[in-house]
Amino acid sequence: MGRVIIRRVRRRVKASAAKRVKKSPAKNPSAANKLQPAPFSSTMLGDLSLPSKEIEAMAVMFDLAGFTKFCNQVDQHLSIHTYLKDFLEWLFNKISAGLTDSNNQKWAELPFLSKFHGDGVLFLWDTNGMSRPVVSRILTLLCEVSHAYKTEFLPQISAAVDKAPYVLRCGIARGRVFSVGDGKDYVGHCINIASRLQKVGPVTFCFAQRGFAAMESMPDNYRDRFMLRRTAIRGVGEEELVWILKDEFNRLPAEHRELFRNP
Repeated sequence: MGRVIIRRVRRRVKASAAKRVKKSPAKNPSAANKLQPAPFSSTMLGDLSLPSKEIEAMAVMFDLAGFTKFCNQVDQHLSIHTYLKDFLEWLFNKISAGLTDSNNQKWAELPFLSKFHGDGVLFLWDTNGMSRPVVSRILTLLCEVSHAYKTEFLPQISAAVDKAPYVLRCGIARGRVFSVGDGKDYVGHCINIASRLQKVGPVTFCFAQRGFAAMESMPDNYRDRFMLRRTAIRGVGEEELVWILKDEFNRLPAEHRELFRNP
């Protein structure tokens, strides 16, 4: 009798366990897929087995002065997305329209890479085969965009958000960049230099002398607006030649003018 009871108990235990297995979400493929996160690996950055592609480029780094303070305001989640949506749409449209002539034709190629960098935007132009006048014309366009932020975009966005970044700075450098994987990202000294040029002192627009025959091909209405100076660029050198705007330099206090020495 005891053996019969033991066999019945064992059968009930096995039957109960089988029911639990059937009900388990782990055995349900659709449920299991929902629970499994996307694989975390270097493949998220693209196919890193591909050989690096080298491109002669112009690196342009736009930086929003005051963006950190803007993000630290009370209930920032109510303002950040509104600001970034409007700003990025304005910036991309401004550059695209500036590269279009009166016949609605592009006089220069658009950047081959556009990337948001925390508090600014990186653009990379392919300058292989690009003429000096076209390069210089792009420089003047970027200068106009940088200053249009304060006169055109800032008054508009200030009606929608509080404490919007007050200045759009711009640093520009030329050099070689190298693709990472299938070109989702690029590395190169010129990218680092452009990033550092946009924060050299309190000036808002600065580009390196190296790689730019600026005064030879700059449009006449811009040629006299720039001045050549030497300054220290962190990680690059203490006596680097850069071009800055004369009117910005003339407005600097004496202690900041000392950052920019005669060439």
